Amino acid sequence: MPWELVIWCVSVVLFLALLTQWWWQPRAPFWMRKVRESPLRWYLVGFPLTVCRMRFTWRRLCQNCDLAVIRRPRYTAVNRDVMVKGTPLRPIAPRLGIPRVMHTGFTVRVHLHPGQTPAQFIACADAFVHAWRIHSIRIISTKRGEVFMIATARDPLADSATAAWRKFPAPRLMAAVVGRTADGSAWTMDFRKVPHWLITGATQSGKSTLLAALLTELGAQPVSIVGIDCKGGMELSLFEKRLVALATTRAEAISLLHEIVGDLERRMSVCRLAGVRSIWELPDGARPAPTVVVVDEIAELYLAGAELAGRKEAVECSTLLLRIAQLGAALGVHLVIAGQRFGSDLGPGATSLRAQLGGRICHRVNDEATAEMTLGDLSPDAVIVAQAIGETEKGVAVTTIGGQWTRARSNLITPDQAREYSAANAHCAPASAIPATESSPDRGGPE
Repeated sequence: MPWELVIWCVSVVLFLALLTQWWWQPRAPFWMRKVRESPLRWYLVGFPLTVCRMRFTWRRLCQNCDLAVIRRPRYTAVNRDVMVKGTPLRPIAPRLGIPRVMHTGFTVRVHLHPGQTPAQFIACADAFVHAWRIHSIRIISTKRGEVFMIATARDPLADSATAAWRKFPAPRLMAAVVGRTADGSAWTMDFRKVPHWLITGATQSGKSTLLAALLTELGAQPVSIVGIDCKGGMELSLFEKRLVALATTRAEAISLLHEIVGDLERRMSVCRLAGVRSIWELPDGARPAPTVVVVDEIAELYLAGAELAGRKEAVECSTLLLRIAQLGAALGVHLVIAGQRFGSDLGPGATSLRAQLGGRICHRVNDEATAEMTLGDLSPDAVIVAQAIGETEKGVAVTTIGGQWTRARSNLITPDQAREYSAANAHCAPASAIPATESSPDRGGPE
């Protein structure tokens, strides 16, 4: 049989299979559906097709988006009695590099024409997404005269893609892997790089899930974890066996914050006597254990009410938290502030505290002002992306990584798993200078 006939038969079979895909795909065996969802499908089929689509559409795409440059002919003559024959003007697209495949997409470099800026390509990001039929694309500039495109073929934060996440190990002490980012890499909260964090989001948007993932990862490290949960301890009580102290009322929180400030002063004395500027410069034996203060629902501490005593307590909480934020970075005391809203409407000192919280995480919000006060310092694009998070995307947030914003999703930790991890890691709590509150008796950490 001639090879031409074989090729024609195979082409007809593939064409018929494509036309009838709606009929046979639901009836396909389970192993065929599993092969379709396998990562190898992207490497063997998806990536080659996307590269071909890029190459065939690149010139026309750049022309439609005004990214191509028209080069004039070398010789031109203008005269009413002279007819000049020349080559037609042809738009020249920027030079496209060689795409490099990744687990969830690909990367490619584009060399800019003189006079072009990365902002022109960032404005055309949606056009690239639709033309190449990918999920999303990020465009950054890492070198003068070039832009770097990071494309994601499918959403790695979707439920189908996160059914079996890879387990990422923590890179070092005080770094917690709490989930994964939009490019499939580990989402790490590193307190030695970013000492204090602000987490905002509406009810049932994923704040509690993120806090559970954070406490689970930090609980396996020799770190003192202090909790303040003025909602009666409903959230942080799941980790009560691992916490050094837990305050469930504003009065208990004030007492606990005073003890933390006292511990800060003792750490300053140790660093001063040793002639260092940070506890990380101390020898291992003389270094005090790092402390992480987790505050759930910050509004319960700041809302004063009509009573004079309540206003005094709110001002005292604000002052103590601000002192911890200003002094704690070099002394190994870190803040994690969570709440539905956080801004000047909470009361005096809220804006000053927010300025000290360099790490920003914004889940789904109900109004633009919440996203603006959380991510407005970074980029207007981050605010728009945070507002686009839907109700079905629980745990998805916009966060800061390496000075850039990205979408990320935290690992799901169930209440039973939280209690199990808390009991299993209770022995990891180091000896702390912070006494346990009355509602949270001593957990029996090693002395």
